[in-house]
Amino acid sequence: MALLARAKTLTSRTFSLAKSFNPTKSSFRLQAIRSSSMADSASSSPFKKIQIKRDDTTFDAYVVGNEDAPGIVVLQEWWGVDFEIKNHAVKISQLGSGYKTLIPDLYRGKVGLDVAEAQHLMDGLDWQGAVKDIHASVSWLKANGSKKVGVTGYCMGGALSIASAVLVPEVDTAVAFYGVPPSQLADPSQAKVPVQAHFGELDNIVGFSDVTAAKSLEENLKVSGVPYEVHVYPGASHAFMNTSPDGIKRRKDMGMNDENEAAVELAWSRFSSWMNRYLSS
Repeated sequence: MALLARAKTLTSRTFSLAKSFNPTKSSFRLQAIRSSSMADSASSSPFKKIQIKRDDTTFDAYVVGNEDAPGIVVLQEWWGVDFEIKNHAVKISQLGSGYKTLIPDLYRGKVGLDVAEAQHLMDGLDWQGAVKDIHASVSWLKANGSKKVGVTGYCMGGALSIASAVLVPEVDTAVAFYGVPPSQLADPSQAKVPVQAHFGELDNIVGFSDVTAAKSLEENLKVSGVPYEVHVYPGASHAFMNTSPDGIKRRKDMGMNDENEAAVELAWSRFSSWMNRYLSS
């Protein structure tokens, strides 16, 4: 995919996630991309939809939580701003003493309904532009009541979280779930803020979120000199934090049959402690 205009060869080597999954034909036939505005009922949503401007573009973002609480930018998986990333943002907003969470819509309103469409959307992402979206999101939170702001994300968003620790000066900490950026986007050895990362032992996305990627990230973070933690969860595969009924079904349809409640609870506990440590005023 086009991570950078000059680095198109990264597509198959680093971010072709679809090849790692085995979707069932009945559940993942090719469908049209839908607008994220259709994914949730506006009347029942706890989110406030805002618009953030940066450079010559404007993007939607979804905010939930306490007005003056520390902020956390929550970054989507390759699906887009769908039900699961919103579930995560709501849960995070309620951890500890509470946070204000913000989901920037990196796909500009598109959500993939199947593996092929999710891969297509991620392939078309302007990754440098996504980092700018994250920067603008952090700045918005700090200008609107949050004294400190962290970044977290899952899969694609996990990789972008680590990139934010390198490239976004205003970030106070980053927590990544199963995703590492290629060095052409951001070198983790150049991280400027504390980083925590979570991986599943059974994750088979080579070089992106498998155990080898986790170990490489750990070595790079040692070089960076920032406080860090890298956790690998036995018996867990990719996207193990997705525990809603629809999320579990989607994972099973993709060939991931593990349900590891203990790993999920431990990861949330570590996440909560980490964010409290670095975002509490």
